This record gives sequence, structure tokens and C-alpha cells, in this order.
Amino acid sequence: MSEVNTKDIVKKYGFKFTKSLGQNFLVDASILNEIIDGANITEEDTIIEIGPGVGTLTEKLLKISKKVYAIELDNSLLPILEEELKGFNNFTLIHKDALKVDFNEIIGDEKSVKVVANLPYYVTTPIISKLLVEGYKFKSLTIMIQKEVGERIAAEPNCKEYGALSLLVQYYCNTKIIKKVPPSSFIPEPKVESIVIRLDKLEKPRVDIIDEKLFFSVIRASFNMRRKTIFNALKTLNLSKENLEKVFQNCGIDSKRRGETLSIEEFANLSDEVYKFLQK
Repeated sequence: MSEVNTKDIVKKYGFKFTKSLGQNFLVDASILNEIIDGANITEEDTIIEIGPGVGTLTEKLLKISKKVYAIELDNSLLPILEEELKGFNNFTLIHKDALKVDFNEIIGDEKSVKVVANLPYYVTTPIISKLLVEGYKFKSLTIMIQKEVGERIAAEPNCKEYGALSLLVQYYCNTKIIKKVPPSSFIPEPKVESIVIRLDKLEKPRVDIIDEKLFFSVIRASFNMRRKTIFNALKTLNLSKENLEKVFQNCGIDSKRRGETLSIEEFANLSDEVYKFLQK
């Protein structure tokens, strides 16, 4: 392993890791390079980096992109980032919780925006959901996340990893796993493996649906109790048994199947049929 200067910077400033913020900093230079390569960054790209840590990845991003906006929550990292990256005039540091950021304020009129992040595990799903559901205009999201979550995001029907998160992400994006990363690549070492995954935003969602909110409600209901048949799972919807039976007849889906066997296209058909009966 070739180590970047993350350890030296941490030591130089006497930085103390905050467990509640899920801080794990990369020390393997080869992984940093794979993130850069995997994100397909060009000098035309504006980068939004969530969780820059001590700025080792940030520095690499600054050298090859148009500009970098780094969003950092931890007060104690701000002076380190400002000092270490003071030589770059294309760097902007934003002291905020990424979950409370209006990304449109950053994106503005930028034509090519890519998000790069080494996400704390405890906020992975909320941040991904925010970026996708709120409709921000970025080209891709290249993130380091827990391996298990990455596998769920990229999962196809008929496997235990496939679920509501898979469908949420795949509704908006194409997914590509870039690299699996061992715990030894970080300080402090996490207890689980990590994965780098790139989500390429689709120009329009993968399936056409009548009601997006209902679509995701049907999906959540279908996976809330994975062992139930999809018919029993959807009894929580405001439909009579007779109408629910008609829904399945109309969309040609066997009501005895489980949610994990349905493709995104089948969920789209199912939610559109549910919508029609809810309007009656």
C-alpha cells in the first residue's frame, strides 16, 4: 500500500476522530486514484465533495477539475482544510450538514456537476435519497460507502440484497461498482468492507409512472415484510380486497409473488393500476 499524507496531516494538527460523525479517512493512494478515475472527472467539471476529511482527495480533485465545493460538518477540520488547500483559488469550503444543504445554491448555472463523497455510513441512505429525490442536476455521484449498501444499490431482482433502496437508485440512475475497499485502507479502520460505486444520473427516470409518491409507497409496502406475498403486503393500501385482486389481474402480475421478484417495470405497472383504483 502506498500511503498518502493523510496520517501526516492528522498527526501535524493533532486531529482527534469523532466517532459519532463516522470519520474514517483514506490512507491508500491507489484507492484515491481509483475514485478519481472512476468518477471520469475532466477540467470542465465542477465537483461537490461531501466529507473532505483532511483534504487529500480534495487536493487531487482541485488539480484536475474546474472547481471544488467541499461540504464539511466538523468544526475542527475547517482550519486544517483552509491551511492545507490555501494555494488553490478554485476551492470553496462550506461549513454545513450536507443533509441541510440546498445543492441548487451551489450548482447555480454550472453545466457539468459531479458529486464525490466518502460518506459516513450512518448518513449514506439519507444523503443519496436527498440528492436523487430532490432532483438536483448533477451528472454523476461517485461515493465510498459500506460494501453491503453498495451491493444493495446495484442489486437485481430475485436476490436478498434487492429492495427499496435498489429501486430508488435505479429509478434515477445507472449504477457501476468501481472498487471494493478493505478496512486497512482507512484510519481508523472500520469494522466492515467498503465499496466505491458510481451513479450516473439518467436524463429522465427509468420508467414512466402516473404518481411517483405512490410508486415508492407501493415499493416500500412490498419490502416492509419481505416474506409476505405482494398481495398481503399491499393490503396496507386503501383498497378493498376485491379491487386489489383486480389490480393484479389488470397488470398481469401473480399476486402470490414476493416483492423481491418484481422488476422496476412491474412495480411501475402495479403502481399505475393501484392509482386508477384509488381514483374511483
